[in-house]
Amino acid sequence: VQLVESGGGMVQPGGSLRVSCAASGFTFSSYDMSWVRQPPGKAPEWVSNINTSGGSTYYADSVKGRFTISRDNAKNMLFLQMNSLKPEDTALYYCAGVVGGPHYSPYVMEYDYWGQGTQVTVSS
Repeated sequence: VQLVESGGGMVQPGGSLRVSCAASGFTFSSYDMSWVRQPPGKAPEWVSNINTSGGSTYYADSVKGRFTISRDNAKNMLFLQMNSLKPEDTALYYCAGVVGGPHYSPYVMEYDYWGQGTQVTVSS
């Protein structure tokens, strides 16, 4: 089982970035997927989740209207499009999967599977 995040990097405030998560080794389409993030020196934060079909999405208030989660079950991929980025969005972003319904925990260990994370830094 693998979840591999990619697409992180450094971007200026107000910029955009899309992070991706490639899944393998399990039936991706059967898992609700989430993005959680770990800001430096702060508690982890649940960011967004999407149900198995992609028809239902949920967002933390801190990112609502700026971030968009999506998935491609044919390609076993999860995405997070991040617009209007702010310095407080700086964090290590993890994708995580769970079976049995949307999950809102900020702790990756409470999911069935999770990746190693991709760093997003928003700075001028």
